[in-house]
Amino acid sequence: MDEPVVDNGAPPGKHNGMTDGPIRVSNERMALLFAVMLVTAAGNTAMQSVMPSIGTRLGIADVWVSLAYSWSALLWVMMAPFWARRSDRRGRKAMMALGVLGFILSFALCGMVLHFGLDGWLSAGMTMGLFAIARSLYGGFGSAAPPAVQAYVASRTGRADRTKALSLVASSFGLGTVLGPALAPLLILPGLGLVGPFALFALFGVVVLVLLRTRLPNDDPRFAGRGEVMAAPFSASSNPRMVEEQPDGTPDELPEAEPQHAGADRLRWTDRRLRPWLAAGLIGGHAQAMLLGVIGFLLLDRLGLRGNPDAGAGPIGLVLMSGAVATLLAQWGLIPMLGLGPRTSTLWGMGLATVGIIPVATGRDLHTIAVGFAIASIGFGLFRPGFTSGASLAVSPAEQGQSAGIVTSANGAAYIAAPAIGVWLYSHSQWLAWGVMEALSLLVVVLCIFALEKDKV
Repeated sequence: MDEPVVDNGAPPGKHNGMTDGPIRVSNERMALLFAVMLVTAAGNTAMQSVMPSIGTRLGIADVWVSLAYSWSALLWVMMAPFWARRSDRRGRKAMMALGVLGFILSFALCGMVLHFGLDGWLSAGMTMGLFAIARSLYGGFGSAAPPAVQAYVASRTGRADRTKALSLVASSFGLGTVLGPALAPLLILPGLGLVGPFALFALFGVVVLVLLRTRLPNDDPRFAGRGEVMAAPFSASSNPRMVEEQPDGTPDELPEAEPQHAGADRLRWTDRRLRPWLAAGLIGGHAQAMLLGVIGFLLLDRLGLRGNPDAGAGPIGLVLMSGAVATLLAQWGLIPMLGLGPRTSTLWGMGLATVGIIPVATGRDLHTIAVGFAIASIGFGLFRPGFTSGASLAVSPAEQGQSAGIVTSANGAAYIAAPAIGVWLYSHSQWLAWGVMEALSLLVVVLCIFALEKDKV
């Protein structure tokens, strides 16, 4: 019988200074890491299903509801890289626990504030202001968990198992974007109403935190995991993608976690190799973020639910779930099956997005809007991995870490202001909002045709 391996943070092939076989994360621990990612992603997308209805009940302008997300997204973009670096010094388990605790406190406080606001104890403006403050706990501290989970897995699996393990981690985020909208209507319980999803997902988070503290051993992060920093989970926008071979860009012997020398060359946003790919990513990302920001309020209007917002969580959840499933279909099915290269994936993805936006803009029933949103989500599901891999292939192997950081920032940047801008445009002129989304999507198509390098055969 094999002697159990102590989880001491050593890289694959080393154990207490001796050469061993590759260290594998046990099934029990892998399930726990999966749960950390699943609960946070599902909770956030469940929240998106009920917030349009809550904002309508409070009598708050739609744009202010979207701005509450923007602040959290900005904090995520700023803090996720910081927590990723800190996990190399303080340990992966500590950062996972911090992230889950941030999620619990954020959801519990958000639910409490919204409960008092809906019951009339707080004014509508104060309710949304306090909600934005409570929501910031997730952007600021919840962002510590995903990079720590990825680094934990990457530094404890051999090359043969690392791709499969990191793909499983990414799939937990993707599965969460499907489960969240599906569960949200079921969690609107008597006595809790629309704040039910907040209360119950905070409780789920407590269970995960207790298991994390008691079942996952402390780790000594003597070696860098170099896991990719994930974007914040926003419905179908999380865009989990299959992890390629050697996902961290290193051989089995992971390098020691040393600070980067001040004189080392740094990859910049203005690098001519990255410029066209980043332009495509930012422009297309803003189109997608605007669509996601508007879709919930659109459904309340088109289905005549402004007068009965409590009934809106079901249709909104159904449409968001259809988008999440379509995104996963594109990324886990179409891209591997068709072998699409970066330019082709980006081009066809944004082409499909322009087609899908049309039935969303013109549809008057739930079926038409859901089908259009699913088509657009397939397009965006092809687009994001396309521009991400294009930016990766444009630079050298030594620059992969910096490229991943820039791409992650570009993904997150789209969700800082674009959802609120989309909702503001929608509230003033629906056709102006749809026209801007279509123009942004078509601009990426033009960039693909004339500016992006053709895929190599």
